[in-house]
Amino acid sequence: MKVLVIGGGAREHALCRSLSLDPDVTALHCAPGNAGIAEVAELHQVDALDGKSVAALATDLGAELVIVGPEAPLVAGVADSVRDAGIPVFGPSQEAAQLEGSKAFAKEVMAGAGVPTARSYVCTSPAEVDEALDAFGAPYVVKDDGLAAGKGVVVTDDLAAAAAHANACDRVVIEEFLDGPEVSLFAITDGVTVVPLQPAQDFKRALDGDEGPNTGGMGAYSPLPWADPKLVEEVMQTVLQPTVDELRRRGTPFSGLLYAGLAITSRGVRVIEFNARFGDPETQVVLARLKTPLSGILRAAADGTLADLEPLRWSDDAAVTVVIASHNYPGTPRSGDPIEGLDEVAAQDAPHAYVLHAGTKRDGDAVVSAGGRVLSVTASGRDLTQARTRAYAAVDRIRLDGSQHRTDIAAKAAVEAAQATEAAEATRA
Repeated sequence: MKVLVIGGGAREHALCRSLSLDPDVTALHCAPGNAGIAEVAELHQVDALDGKSVAALATDLGAELVIVGPEAPLVAGVADSVRDAGIPVFGPSQEAAQLEGSKAFAKEVMAGAGVPTARSYVCTSPAEVDEALDAFGAPYVVKDDGLAAGKGVVVTDDLAAAAAHANACDRVVIEEFLDGPEVSLFAITDGVTVVPLQPAQDFKRALDGDEGPNTGGMGAYSPLPWADPKLVEEVMQTVLQPTVDELRRRGTPFSGLLYAGLAITSRGVRVIEFNARFGDPETQVVLARLKTPLSGILRAAADGTLADLEPLRWSDDAAVTVVIASHNYPGTPRSGDPIEGLDEVAAQDAPHAYVLHAGTKRDGDAVVSAGGRVLSVTASGRDLTQARTRAYAAVDRIRLDGSQHRTDIAAKAAVEAAQATEAAEATRA
């Protein structure tokens, strides 16, 4: 199968890495890609937001499957253009992608489907903003209605900061704060059948201890030893399948990757947000544990044949990913700094740890930073403790002037899992 992946971040590198190991993939292309993806796929230049150009490239390459990675091309309707060209595509239509493109639309869908979520107000004026903030009180949760690259959400106890963010947006969703740990659950769907992947947890705040501003994600891990074993089944029944059914009922069937960001609250599972594509950095750890070849799953979603798919196979290993970000991220990150140590990771840490590129580019023989989140270092191990140790050992080999990363990714979960294992062994003894 000839596959074309659209995008150029760590998510797309993770997808391309999995596809490069897939025996059914005979040719792998990516547009525009990055310095890391170039090692496993042939790169092409294309305007990822121009559906006609993407469809023309796919046609010229003889692509048998196109995977649209980022949210902006999906919301722009790129998947529709590729489908219109008669090429199977993994990714929802422009209308269905509004599930991520508009938080107000997502709330409407959830209401129609009976999906549990936070109470909210949609605000378009300062007066409405003031009324909503007063109604909920602190902590204030203010979400830009449109796409904001993972940085359109402000959660704060500062009323002035909440109002300032809200009034800087054309339309915002202000909602009640949801207590409890957060979980990310991906599901692949063809618009009828829904196949859940393994849950993960990501870390949105920039600094250790969940301090600092929101980011696109600073790390993630999977599995979640602390989660209820029935969590996936519950979310399938109360969130994922009802949402897919509601979108189909509305005449906007959703085919592709449905991402549910969840809060496990004292009142039960609640949806924080939906995304219409693989999430970054959770994709890195979920795909690290997937044993079923990826291309067949995504092609089945594109063809509407997910019901015929055999159950997915998963590794029992744990996976951890740590994001290395540029100086001053998530503000105005610095670019152009050389990255060193990548060869050392490849030589000393593979196959248990590897580097996925996000904001990088080639500058002669060097790889340099070219964005806010620069690299994702992903590692696997028999448990979270070993996966963390391997990930951070690889992180320590990488040198990027002024870079930053969190040191506590999966730390709490690893300790709790180790304590639970010790207690279980003591009981058996």
